[in-house]
Amino acid sequence: MKLNELSDNRGARHARKRLGRGIGSGTGKTSGHGHKGQKSRSGVALKGFEGGQMPLHRRLPKRGFKNIFAKRYVAVNLGRLQRAIDQGRLDAGKAVDQAAIVAAGIVKNPRDGIRILAKGEIKAKVSLEVAGASKAAQEAIEKAGGSLKLVAAAAEPADKAKAAAAKPEKAESAGEAGTEA
Repeated sequence: MKLNELSDNRGARHARKRLGRGIGSGTGKTSGHGHKGQKSRSGVALKGFEGGQMPLHRRLPKRGFKNIFAKRYVAVNLGRLQRAIDQGRLDAGKAVDQAAIVAAGIVKNPRDGIRILAKGEIKAKVSLEVAGASKAAQEAIEKAGGSLKLVAAAAEPADKAKAAAAKPEKAESAGEAGTEA
């Protein structure tokens, strides 16, 4: 084996399509764009265009409402919590809050808070501090001897909270500037 004998496996590299290189290439002259017309030009976006007729998405009436301020909670089932406790990733002896659930790997991104649902069963006596819970989940937790405390979801994103904790003098000066105005 010599350096000049090294090569990629067959099919590992694919040659790009060379446009406008003569009739014999198959992509000569018009370079695969056909003849004339809007679509043979650059910068064409015809999605939803119906030849000047009022497009379907404008003919149909608007419906419903999307609340841009709605909280997006992450649902966690009781069975999932019990599994994490059984695996030793969650300590039932301590208060289980949003940070503990994220640290245990049950939830990756808690968004606006964690809401407990009643699917599965919980045997461990656990005290939970979360943003919400269904009535059935609350009853199941209390039946197992645990407790549930509802806490308001974090008002600011975790990234902002981390930034404020890292630079407290900046956060204080921002607070002072707001009171002077």
